[in-house]
Amino acid sequence: MEPRIRNRFNQHILAETATRYGAPAEAVHPLESAESFIFEFERDGLSLILRIGHSLRRNVSLIQGEVDWINFLARRGADVSPAVLSQREELVECVDDGFGEHFLATAFVKAAGRPPQGDDETPTFFERYGQAIGRMHRLTQDYEPAQAAWRRPHWDDPIMQDLDGFLPPSEARAQQKLLAQIAQLRQLPRERESYGLVHQDAHGGNFFVDETGALTFFDFDDCCYTWFVADIAIVLFYAAIGKNDPAAYTSHFLPHFLRGYQRENRFPVAWFAQMPHFLKLRELELYALIHRSHDVNNLTHWWDIRYMTGRKERIEQDVPFIDFDFAGLRWA
Repeated sequence: MEPRIRNRFNQHILAETATRYGAPAEAVHPLESAESFIFEFERDGLSLILRIGHSLRRNVSLIQGEVDWINFLARRGADVSPAVLSQREELVECVDDGFGEHFLATAFVKAAGRPPQGDDETPTFFERYGQAIGRMHRLTQDYEPAQAAWRRPHWDDPIMQDLDGFLPPSEARAQQKLLAQIAQLRQLPRERESYGLVHQDAHGGNFFVDETGALTFFDFDDCCYTWFVADIAIVLFYAAIGKNDPAAYTSHFLPHFLRGYQRENRFPVAWFAQMPHFLKLRELELYALIHRSHDVNNLTHWWDIRYMTGRKERIEQDVPFIDFDFAGLRWA
């Protein structure tokens, strides 16, 4: 989270926001979060999640577009947590931050189940994962925002890609590679069958699995228009990261995932050859975000430490994030 946003948040903001959703401040409980403040509370016997973001990062129209799309997907049977109305029947509540900007609050039905665990990683689970993503990609092809101003950005919009400025002068080569990767991907065609509004961060931290094996996705804060294969690449990025042999894991995970995906959607197989570029883009994006949010010389969280160890050298030497023949992938 950007320090300037974190430093503006206080108990008054929390109390005012909670009240608008029908809960006293002491009844909302903080949860682990990254780019927004996240809380859990109950209203009328229903478990809800309260997300408090900021207009410095996403304006009101962008959040309106996010929840409009989520509820579109939910109405059509996608595995997502829908947004709910505030006491004033608003999907987005604006609270003055005292500095001329606003905190922006939204609430969602809490997903059923729990975070996925290692024991869940079976072929059936991977197929359900793929099918859920495929369904979102199929449905999104028929989506139009309720208001034109609510249209979410494309993947290369400055609000989504203003990352090179987070890298210090010592990371000039990484910055150059990030900008070059973006420039290369901008040359790709954007067609309805392969490009649309997607989650763009559908990793295991952003869905729950219940006792029946059903998945429910949440945290659509990064949703944007991009290629469907890019959405799949991000899923693979986080699924394979930290594995002893990412290429071997990819050989195991991806065929099952794609088998489930194709039950709902397909795109031309030629797009699979672009996956290394989307994996590299996410690698560079995450590298820049960690520089933004932390002192990279004094990292304390184990995940950040693991990710950053040797990362500078891998980026500067153009080591593939996963050494795998993606161009050889085919639909079953």
